[in-house]
Amino acid sequence: MNAPKTFNSERLATILLAPIISEKGTMIAEKYEQVVFRVAQDATKPEIKAAVEAMFSTKDKKIQVTSVQVTNVHGKQKRFGVHSGRRRSWKKAYVCLAPGQEINFGQEA
Repeated sequence: MNAPKTFNSERLATILLAPIISEKGTMIAEKYEQVVFRVAQDATKPEIKAAVEAMFSTKDKKIQVTSVQVTNVHGKQKRFGVHSGRRRSWKKAYVCLAPGQEINFGQEA
């Protein structure tokens, strides 16, 4: 079988950029036990999984990621008077947690 792959901890610290907290993200978290993150453009699924498990696991509670789905969000076309431009494209990751686990962003550290 596949041996667990180790990643550079400095690289893992730069993978997750921000959680996406919106109505859709909250609904997905409640219904499917998933969390939505904005991630680095060059991040891979195994790196995202390792980054979430490393960042949110504590001594008391170990977070387990069962799957990761990734989507590329294309930047919107925008106009500034006569000039037209485009917003930057970015990557979104839907991280599925093991049953009964959750990541709470509202609590104090």
